[in-house]
Amino acid sequence: MTGMTGWEPHADAWFLVVVLLGGYLYALSAWGPEHAPGRPAATRRQRWCYYAGVATIWLAADWPVKVLADSLFSAHMAQHMVFSLVSAPLLLLGTPGWLLRKLLSPRPVNALARVVTRPMIAFLIFNTWIVLYHWPVVVNLSVSNDGFHLLAHIGWMVSSLIMWWPVLSPLPELPHMSSPGRMVYLFGQSIVPTVPASFLTFGDGLLYHAYAHAPTMFGVNPIDDQQIAGLLMKIAGGFLIWGVITVIFFRWSVDSESGAPDRLYWRDLEPELDRLAASNH
Repeated sequence: MTGMTGWEPHADAWFLVVVLLGGYLYALSAWGPEHAPGRPAATRRQRWCYYAGVATIWLAADWPVKVLADSLFSAHMAQHMVFSLVSAPLLLLGTPGWLLRKLLSPRPVNALARVVTRPMIAFLIFNTWIVLYHWPVVVNLSVSNDGFHLLAHIGWMVSSLIMWWPVLSPLPELPHMSSPGRMVYLFGQSIVPTVPASFLTFGDGLLYHAYAHAPTMFGVNPIDDQQIAGLLMKIAGGFLIWGVITVIFFRWSVDSESGAPDRLYWRDLEPELDRLAASNH
């Protein structure tokens, strides 16, 4: 198993980690006192969520998963499922509302965000990305060209952050949906990926010829590997999304019985805190 005998750091993975972690720490220290006066720039839970999001990106993009992904499409699929269903929501949960607001403050960026974070637009962007990425020419190029693979990883992260925004947004000016709306939205997200997953699971031929002559790992042939990838996309991806739907449902049920307003999660009060801090500042 070439490349599996010793640790081999991959530049693209470390580039993403340095940019994401370094930028976050700089923002909290340099901008935090201005935008969150009198209180921590980020809560402990926010920091841990963000650090966990960066850690999952590193684990999925660096050795040994990167080596496995060059030989097994199922590992390639697992990489992108981690990016889209684990890393992206953790990064969003870990970013304070004031920081998101500052990042989106340039007028062109804000105008674009107001369009792409609308639930239907976000839904279409993410699922269009899934369909386009799984074209054979795109996957084959991603496997053979490290520069393109880095761009693909960035594409997965950006489209996934957009997808999760209607579910996890802490900003009242770019709000999340109601609990019933979030459940319906995520239900749709669990259905659409089953289409390309079905082609992978039930296809008779090999779709991605970059894997035809890849080194065999664990005795898995390319066709079986392709079918495993389809099952991962259909079952594991659906399991993660339905787990989020279940959490939202039970919280909504508890809030409905108690007469409390519809809530999202532990950051619900943060926008109001941001407004208070800004008015005092």
